[in-house]
Formats: sequence, C-alpha cells, structure tokens
Amino acid sequence: MAELNSGSRTHGKKGIARRSKKLPTSVDLTAMVDLGFLLITFFIVTTTWSKTKAMNFYLPENGTTNIRQTTALTIIPLGNDSVFYYHGSLSDAIEYQQFGICNYSFQTGIGNIIRQKQTLLDAKKEFKKGRNDMYVTIKPAPSSSLRDVTRIFDEMLINVVGTYALVDLSEEEKDFLSKQNIRSN
Repeated sequence: MAELNSGSRTHGKKGIARRSKKLPTSVDLTAMVDLGFLLITFFIVTTTWSKTKAMNFYLPENGTTNIRQTTALTIIPLGNDSVFYYHGSLSDAIEYQQFGICNYSFQTGIGNIIRQKQTLLDAKKEFKKGRNDMYVTIKPAPSSSLRDVTRIFDEMLINVVGTYALVDLSEEEKDFLSKQNIRSN
C-alpha cells in the first residue's frame, strides 16, 4: 500500500533541541493507480452493457392498411386506469355491442380481452395463422398519460401480439366517446 518515509532525528545534547533536517517524503501510489484503472474499466463496461435499443416501427406505404374486421381490436387508453376497446370497425362494434371499458387488472382487464380474442382466432379454422392474424390499433386519448400507453405496450409484449400500431383518435371515435359520456380529453 502507501508508504510514507520521513526521518527526523535529533542529534546533540540533552535538553537542547536542534532543528531536524527535513527529508523528502515519498508516497507509493501504485494502489491508487490500480484503483483508477479498475474504476475506468467498470464505467466503460457498464455503459457498454446499457446501450439503448430501438423498436422497429413499420408504416404502410400509402397510409392505409387492409385489415380483416374480425381480426382487428382497437384499444383507447383513457387515463385513470381505464381503457375503452372495440372489435372490428367502430360502426360494426356499435351495431353488435362489441365494445366496452375495462382496466389493467389480470382477470378482467385489457390483457384478458386480448387473450380472449387470441383464443377465438385460434379456434376458427378460417384464420391460417390463428392468433398471429390479430391486429391491434392503439389510439391514446388526450387524457391518457405516457404511463397508460406504456402499460398497453407492455400488454402487447406480455400477450405476444405481433402486429400493432399507435394511431391518433379519429373524429368519429371522439364523437362516440363524448356521446357515451366517456371522458377522453
């Protein structure tokens, strides 16, 4: 470790103190240099391990998509831990009462709705890919927070939904939500 060498010797008669000759001190800094290199190595390694990863984001060329209505699910996070969802197009969902409001709980939340839709697609033979044919559209309401949208993305990962998109609310959806007294702004 560090070594400090200083020598002070008094020569002469008893009771008379002479000024001692100051010898140069030397400190062994080998351990400090080793510690410095260890810290530099630690910080380089940890920053290399924590590189950010980007998510692939695909958009259709002409701005529209051809999605079968039976495989489509639209999710609108409203804020305050509530989510509005509907199956297929909004007009069909209104006509056949295929819409609802839920939360994020495991038993009755949006994850359960996604799992039910996947099970339904797996059971029907007309869908070759089964649950992989499902397409989820996420349309955050103005009142939703980043936390709400992140929770929906988490549900996509948890339930292994392969195809989903983040889109703005349409005027038709805003009008429907306001007529149903569902707060979206």
